[in-house]
Formats: sequence, structure tokens, C-alpha cells
Amino acid sequence: MTVTKPAPFAPAKTTPQRRSATGTSKRRQVITYVLLLILGVFFVGPFLWLVLAALKTPAEWGSLPIRLLPDQAQWSNFVDALTQMDFLGYARNSLFLATIFSVLITLSSALVGFGFARLKAPGKGVLFLILLSTMMIPQILTLLPTYVLFSQIGLVNTYWPWVLWGLASSPYFVFLFRQFFATLPRELEDAAIIDGAGWGRIFFTIFLPLSRPVLITSFLLSFTGSWGDYIGPALLLDLDHTTLAVAITAWYQDPAGNVIPTVQAAAAVLYIVPVLLIFFFSQRYFVRSSVGSGIKG
Repeated sequence: MTVTKPAPFAPAKTTPQRRSATGTSKRRQVITYVLLLILGVFFVGPFLWLVLAALKTPAEWGSLPIRLLPDQAQWSNFVDALTQMDFLGYARNSLFLATIFSVLITLSSALVGFGFARLKAPGKGVLFLILLSTMMIPQILTLLPTYVLFSQIGLVNTYWPWVLWGLASSPYFVFLFRQFFATLPRELEDAAIIDGAGWGRIFFTIFLPLSRPVLITSFLLSFTGSWGDYIGPALLLDLDHTTLAVAITAWYQDPAGNVIPTVQAAAAVLYIVPVLLIFFFSQRYFVRSSVGSGIKG
């Protein structure tokens, strides 16, 4: 019996077209990384400049030409930022307002989004379009009428405006929840209805726990927005009840009444760091929310 030897393995030849496609793909990746690096510098650059400014002396701050690095880091600026005013007290005000507002607007937006996604009602599509159209209205246009309204009903210098804003929900968050709830199978509420559950129980026990990525995203976006808000507290609250964003601009002055920019910069760094840490540890939920809230009719 004749044994036939197997033919030696011949590697597939790389055609010029395949080499060209591979080279084009690598060039696109390099260009993409370079663009992302440039964008990263633009985003991180201002914060790094703020940190360096917080480590300078007032003389170095105003020196010409501008000096990027301080001769000696002035860590005492951060101590002065914490001690020259009730920094922690104003931070508690900001934390209280941001938390109350974020919890209420997240729950109210989830409830409205659930209604648009799962309930049947005449004119629901038109109402949803009207709701989305309100996102085109600049918030600054409604600021003066809002102040007049709150002033007439006696809510100026109280925290009730943030409660009412939270209960009113957000069109953008409603859109996120509506798109997420629309992707869930209809069998979920059908089985619950057969078991005798009402819509309220279905929402709180089934749909709300499933929407955790959107819940966290909505809470974090509303929290950072409220934490960084300056106009609302400056307009509606006095200096004793205001938030940290307003207090930083009102304090840190020398005996002559001039602002101490280096201490103010240190306070701004302390003000920004908590939000950066929150976003850093929760950024994966933004990706999950974007995937789970894809456009669906």
C-alpha cells in the first residue's frame, strides 16, 4: 500500500489589496488616537491650569510673562480655602440641594418615561413630541418668569424651588427612560397583570430595577448639573443659605477687598474634585445607558 505524504502547508499569500486595506485601517486608528489625544488635552488642560494656579503665590499669578509652574508649591492656599469661610457648610448646602433635586427628577422622569413607553393613550405621540420640543427652549429665557412666580408665592430664599423642579421631571431624562423601557419585552407586564399586579407595582418592582444604568446616569447628570449651578442659587438664595458655587465667588478677599485669586483657585479645585471622582467611578453606566436607550420607535 502506497502512503501518500500530505502536501506541505503553504501560507496564504497576502495580496496587494489586503495589504493596502490593512495599512489604511492602521492609519485611521493612528489618526483617531491623535484626535482623541488632542481633545483630551483641550478638556484636561483648563483643569491642570487651575491646579497650577492654586499652587502659586498672588505675585506669580499676576506676573508677566505668564509662568506656568510655581517656584514653590503653596499648599497653604488649600488650607486657606477651607478656613477663610465655612467651606464645609456651603458644601453641605450644595450636597443637600443636589441630592434632593437629583432623586426627585430621576424618579419623576422614570415615571413619565414609563407612561410614554408602556401605556396606551390617545395623542401620546403628539404629547411626547411636545415634551421633546421644550428641550429647544433656552433655560435662561424662563429664569426671570420663574423668579417672579416663586417670589409671588413666597418661595424665594427657600429650597422648595428645587423640589418643584425635581417633581416636574426633565424632557431629556424622560426620553432616556422612554427609549429604555420601550426595548423591554411586553411579556414582563403581561405576566404581572395576570398575577393581579397594578401599573404602579409593575413600575416599581419590575421596570424600575431593570433600568439601573439609566437611573444612575440620570441621577449623576442631574447631580453634577445642580452641583455646578450658579445662576439659580445666586438668584433665589441669600448668602447664608446659598451653595458652594456662589460662596466661592463671594469670599476670599484681602483686607482691601480685593479677591485673592490663588485661594479662590484652590477652592475651585476642591469644588470640582468630588464631581470628577463620581464621574470616574461611574462612567461605565453612561456607556450602558447609551446602549440600552438606543432609538426605537
